Amino acid sequence: MAKPIEFGIGFLAGRTNICNIINNCYKDMIEQLKKYPEEVHLTIFILYDLEYQNTNREDFYTLKDDVYKMIHIKYITPEDIEEEKKILKSRYNLTKNEVNLILGSGYARARNSIMYFALKREIDYLLFWDDDEYPYANLKGENDEIIWQKQENLLEHLKVIPDADVTVGHRCGNMSPVPSIEFGEDSIKEQEFKEYIDAVSNEAVSWDSVKKQMNKDNGITFAEPDIAEGKDKIVLKHIGIKNWLLASGICLNLTHLQKIPAFYNPPNARGEDAFFSTLLTEAKVVKVPTYHFHDSFLKYTGILKGKFPKRFEKPALDDEAIGERFLKASIGWVKYKPLLMYIMQRTTYLKDIEIAKTKLKNSINKINDIFPNNDFLCLVGELEKYDEDVQKHYKEYLKTNDVWNRIKMKIQEEYRKEQN
Repeated sequence: MAKPIEFGIGFLAGRTNICNIINNCYKDMIEQLKKYPEEVHLTIFILYDLEYQNTNREDFYTLKDDVYKMIHIKYITPEDIEEEKKILKSRYNLTKNEVNLILGSGYARARNSIMYFALKREIDYLLFWDDDEYPYANLKGENDEIIWQKQENLLEHLKVIPDADVTVGHRCGNMSPVPSIEFGEDSIKEQEFKEYIDAVSNEAVSWDSVKKQMNKDNGITFAEPDIAEGKDKIVLKHIGIKNWLLASGICLNLTHLQKIPAFYNPPNARGEDAFFSTLLTEAKVVKVPTYHFHDSFLKYTGILKGKFPKRFEKPALDDEAIGERFLKASIGWVKYKPLLMYIMQRTTYLKDIEIAKTKLKNSINKINDIFPNNDFLCLVGELEKYDEDVQKHYKEYLKTNDVWNRIKMKIQEEYRKEQN
């Protein structure tokens, strides 16, 4: 009798909306996996971050009783992580600094922690899913009507991942937390906002993409019908150069562990998906036809209960949550911008980083005026500091994957011994 496939979902949760997602989607998850021709067992890993929104542990333990009855739920607590750090140091002869590169809190280390716990539970395929994404696609119908289509996100990844190293889905909805801004003499000129976006831009956020988003449908991206209907599968090439992956909506083939790198980001930064992508040069990566609706401002949580909006509202700039979310994103972006530039454009780095600093200084006062309750001026110092530390962070980026490769090798050796 064939061994059942072990499929894992990794939720890195900073917002308690994660419980709404699981409570309202768990039945559909199970039904999707039943359609697969082989038996599939499902495990959901939840690693919560209490500092992101000053939440309590209890806020993340509000799953329905039926969820626990039908799906194996594994919470990864701070205590679990500290215990595993001790095991890694004693069993694998790793130092405290080395294990701290892999296990812990923060975007990259949290993803690495989920990968590590998934390996320990012999998970075959691991899908990362964020706490602001829903398995639905919004399509544009006649007379700008919004048509909502449920997505078989687990099944579409599962169809492809056995013959790939990494699969990645599509996003619709709010593609980024950049709010729509009206340009004018009394607020900010388009050129000034362009300079700001150029200064904080990265592989996923550019002026062209932001301007396109702002000019259409109140910042909402609509799904393509062929993709939403499961008809478009693409093998990606030039990973880390032309095809960057988003950390949510990617599925990792942990049976091809040698092709799976670690995640990394500089301290308190973002960019874990970008640095992961830079190390996928030998991996087979397939873009699968399924969407997640990205609700970056959590304005459409009713979707999870079948309450679909008939139109999309433009986020109000005086909404304190909008400014706070944009500031947090901007801080995360400028903290990883120097390292990504250093990796991808080493020969022109010194020139390019100075251009970014100048553009930020030229535009930051206007941005700060638009959001008076948020201190955007701090970005100047953050960009300068992370530029100063770029070589240190580059060494950490390399070291993280060196440690991860050693851990992977040990785990594989132990697994082979168990099989014999």
